[in-house]
Amino acid sequence: MSLDRHTQFELAMEDFVQRLKDFRAARGLSQTRLAQLLDVSPRVYNRWERGLATPRLDTVVKIADILRVSLDELAGRTSPSTTAPHLHNPKLHLLYSEIDKLSDEDQQALAILLDSLVKRSQIDRVLAK
Repeated sequence: MSLDRHTQFELAMEDFVQRLKDFRAARGLSQTRLAQLLDVSPRVYNRWERGLATPRLDTVVKIADILRVSLDELAGRTSPSTTAPHLHNPKLHLLYSEIDKLSDEDQQALAILLDSLVKRSQIDRVLAK
């Protein structure tokens, strides 16, 4: 027996809601903090996690970016990726697993620092030519 479109949509939304909760929890973010990062009120975000409202597509894209998952993972079309990037430097590889435990503020500072180091390296390569 096939499900009608309305029932299929409801089931898909239930799955989305559960994945949203799971990915948020895996990132160690509260509903309030994720709402801040999305620039929405915590009340609006809470309605999404309870399945009472649906975020717009541009917001779903932001959610996936913040939670560092693909849209397919968030929508349930693919399984969550569990592979960490491969870093050749053993010390950096060990530190990588600790980065996610840092506060959002410290992660932002680290991103700025890494970005400046990468840009400096790029400039050095261009000047060396």
